[in-house]
Amino acid sequence: MAASETKFHVLAVDDTLIDRKLIEKLLQTSSYQVTAVDSGTKALEFLGLNNNDHQDAEVNLIITDYCMPGMTGYDLLRKIKESSSFKDIPVVIMSSDNIPSRINRCLEGGAEEFFLKPVQLSDVNKLRPHLMKRTQTNVNKRKAMDEIVSPDRTRARYNELE
Repeated sequence: MAASETKFHVLAVDDTLIDRKLIEKLLQTSSYQVTAVDSGTKALEFLGLNNNDHQDAEVNLIITDYCMPGMTGYDLLRKIKESSSFKDIPVVIMSSDNIPSRINRCLEGGAEEFFLKPVQLSDVNKLRPHLMKRTQTNVNKRKAMDEIVSPDRTRARYNELE
């Protein structure tokens, strides 16, 4: 499947039902596969990070609300960036509050974007470059691995040893 045909999977995290449904609809309108959960804890469970039982959840991007009870979007961002399995997944934070220090903290903590609510379709359109960049990085890593283990290269190295 070519990168342009890939259906990217986005994990959407928001404790407010209306905001969660809005972001889910906007993402689906832009042809994303969406899993929506209502808390940072449920997001960690979905990813398998709560109990170190790493699932093979193929998530290409996480978009999370900043203000949530129990675990903020920033706390979720930190947990994801500390994880060896998910640290390269782009994370986008959204908030109703336009607080520059909060925005800077999230961006410095590894967030790719910070959207002000209500999220618009124009905001969702800003996600694709982050997804494409990650997809291209993965393709390059696979090519490098294929080159390392290709029979021709292995044979040449073996012949050099003889």
